[in-house]
Formats: sequence, C-alpha cells, structure tokens
Amino acid sequence: MKKTIYLLTLLLFAPLFSEAQDIKTLDRISEQYAQKTFPLLRSFLRLPNDANKPLAYEANMLWSEEVFQDRGFKTTRINTAAAPLLLAEKVLDPNLKTVLFYVHVDGQPVDPSQWEQENPYEPVVKKQNDDGQWEALPWDRLLNYKDDWRIYARSASDAKGPVIMFLAALDAIKELGKNPNFNLKIIIDFEEELGSPNLPLAVLENKGLLKADNLVIFDGPQHRSNKPTLSFGARGIATAQLTTYGPIVPQHSGHFGNYVPNPALRLSRLLASMKSENGKVIISGFYDGIVIDSETEKTLKSTPFDKEDFMDAVQIAVTDQVGSYYHESIQYPSLNIRGMQSGEINENARTIIPAWAKAEIDVRLVLESNPERLLELVKEHIEKQGYYVIDRVPTKEERLTYPKIATYKSTVSYQSFRTPFDSKIGVWLTKSMKRAFDQEPIRIRMSGGSIPISPFVLTLGIPAVAVPTVNPDNNQHSPNENIRLGNYRDGIKTMIALLTEKL
Repeated sequence: MKKTIYLLTLLLFAPLFSEAQDIKTLDRISEQYAQKTFPLLRSFLRLPNDANKPLAYEANMLWSEEVFQDRGFKTTRINTAAAPLLLAEKVLDPNLKTVLFYVHVDGQPVDPSQWEQENPYEPVVKKQNDDGQWEALPWDRLLNYKDDWRIYARSASDAKGPVIMFLAALDAIKELGKNPNFNLKIIIDFEEELGSPNLPLAVLENKGLLKADNLVIFDGPQHRSNKPTLSFGARGIATAQLTTYGPIVPQHSGHFGNYVPNPALRLSRLLASMKSENGKVIISGFYDGIVIDSETEKTLKSTPFDKEDFMDAVQIAVTDQVGSYYHESIQYPSLNIRGMQSGEINENARTIIPAWAKAEIDVRLVLESNPERLLELVKEHIEKQGYYVIDRVPTKEERLTYPKIATYKSTVSYQSFRTPFDSKIGVWLTKSMKRAFDQEPIRIRMSGGSIPISPFVLTLGIPAVAVPTVNPDNNQHSPNENIRLGNYRDGIKTMIALLTEKL
C-alpha cells in the first residue's frame, strides 16, 4: 500500500519536479554559453556596420555566412538593389512546420567624439562605480561578471547582441542533445537602420524561398521593467522632407532684415500649424479610423507603465496628450520632427537671412491608417497654408511667381503589423517564456517603434511576434550603446527555451 501511494505521489508531482529541473538546466546552460560566447560577441562588434556606408555590409555578411554554415545551415544571398539579404536555413524534417527568424546586423552611424571610449567599434566592459560613473574593466573580468555590468559598443543591443544570443542557444541545445521540432530559417537584414527600403520587393520576389508558418523577430528592448517581454505588433514608418525657401543665396541680416522673408521662420510656423500645444496633430482626418474599444483598452492597461518613473528618467515635466496614457498614445499614428536645419549655429553662427530651411519628418503608422493618405493629408495641409508645393528645387521663374514655395518629398518604408495574443504563435511563445522564467511574460499589443516586418506578414501571410531581450536603457541609436550582461545571459535562456518548446 505504501509503495502504491509513493508511486502515485511521484506520478502526481513529476511534472513539478521536471519543471523545476528544466529551469535549473536552462539557468546552468545559459550561464555556460554566455561565458563561452563573449569572445564571439566581441569579434562581431568589432566589425563596423554603419548602414549609411554601402560597403560596410560585406565583412558582416561574410562573418554571418561563416557562423551559420559552421552550425549546419545552408546560406543564400538574396540580391537587392543595394545590400543583399542573407537567408540561413536548416531543414530538420520536410514534414515539420517552419519558423522564420528575423534579425539585423547593420547599425546607426557613430560620432566617436560623443562616446565615452576611444572607438565605438572596440567593445569595452564597464561597471558602475559608487559615484555613478561607468569605468572600464579588463575583458578577463567577464569570467566572474555581475549582471549589471555592461558591454559598450555600437550595435551591442541593436541588434548584434541578439544574433550572438541565438547562436549561443543553437550551440547549447546541441550540447543538450535536443533539436527544435520545427525547421529554421533566419533572414538577416543589412539595411534595417535605413528603413529596409529593398526588403518589400525582395520578399515579394522570393516568396517560395522565404515561405514559413511563423515569424519571430529578435529586435528591440524589453519592457521598461526589464522583465521578460513579448511584443505582438509594431508601428510602421513613413518619412518626409520639407524645405522652405528665402533668397537664392543668404543675405546680410542687417541690410535686409525686415525686408527679405526668412525661410526658417516660415518653416517654424508651418510645422507649428500641424500640431496643437499639447502635441495632437490638428491636420484634419489624421486620426480617422482609430477606435479604442473597451476590450482593447483592457488589453492596453494590462501592460504596466510607470509614468512618474518614465518622466523622471527622461526629465520632462509634461507629456503630449495623444491618448490619456502611454500605451493608448502609441495606438495612433504620430507626426514627428526628427531634425531641422537652416543657417548656422554655435561658433559658426552668422548674421544672415538663410537661403532655405529644411525639416526631416517621420510618421509612425498603425494598421487602421493608410500611409499614402496620411502623407497626402500633410501635403494638402501645407498647400492650405498658402504654399506652392513641389517635389524638387524650384526654378527661378517659380521663385519670382509664388510668394511661398515648399519642396515636399515623402516615402513609405513599411506598414504596421499586429498579432493576437491568443494566436498559436502567441500561445507557443508565452508558454516557452513561462517555462524559462517561471512567470508570465509582459505582453505588449503594439510597440511604438518600427521594425520592417509587415512585408513578411502581408506577402507571406504569416503571423509575427517580437521577442525583445535587451535592456531598455541600452542607448540604441545613440552614443554609448550597451548591453547589460544579465540581459545577455537571459536572452540566451529565452532562445534556448523557445528552440526547445514544442510548436
């Protein structure tokens, strides 16, 4: 009788024992492969990868081909009008489903003078001292690293770090004697930081090659709490360039101030006319089609956001009022001035009336809005302000004919995407994250940033979910980009759990 009870007890509690053992195994193996792959991460980060320099991709391409081929993947370059895409694929069984993983290895430009190290492409290990300053450490200190230490380098988080996490996870499951129960395809983008201008056509022309059942994106930071996160959508992006004109060449502000119109002032007024004081776009029809119903609001409010902590971190006293809370605000398209230029400032300032003024604009897109329509609304608004709008530099005749002239050029990079929480891919990824961390991941309906995924979703007809792994304070796109070492290890753990979760 006692033996029977003992056996029943074992059967009853075996799943719990195996679950706990699974977490311990994941902890052990992810720690082991974090240590093993620090040199690989270092070598990858040393390769310059400025997306604005067309030749920068080749060294990164060759490196990527080698590391995936070494792990048994077949690699194919998918040619585009500029930098190729790289596809790495491993077919384990033709009868299995296929998961397509998206990563990118290109980076933003760097200005070394703004970095707290000599070379942004020479990774530096740092820890924060008692004064809050980040001080460099020898690389051999990584043998006994602390979770809050960081590696500083361009693309450490966005997004070479996740690539190495994935490679580490592949090596780890091989050591464990496991294989995914799905086939793998990895698409590597070398123009993501340029908006992936050639991706949509490449996907369209290579539908058969890229065919898959699900898409997983390894990009972006975790939730601000730095807890395990899944992001089920992202806004798309379009860009525009707006230029206003003054005299054909700069004029002396003493001789001609009060007489020759200033293009910088005109541009400022024009831009200001597009948004209210509280940050809402006041171009008629810009927000049409967006409805936040009660079920959507419930979903949005389930994602935590500490407003006071955020405002303290970015040091602002007030937020814009597009939506009554953060996650509501990013369900709407946005109109952002990402840069302005006219004349000179600082030590180069001169007493002139500039010849022109230029603004760079980005429009973040949501599924409910048509991108071309939004860009046309902006153009129509400019015309309503009395401008003659063209898509080129004006001629002399036009300058003499029209009092106010604006050059307006726009481009749609890619649309938004959104996947339901309860989709098969959502359930699968949620289960894997829970197995890895013994807690439900934070699930985000749609992130505010943009990743070039809609061409895959729309053309291939597959659902997509992003699995962000890096620390939210990683300074991506900015000087002193970094990756937190605890996030690096946990990212490996996340990917091991994903690769070993039954699809």
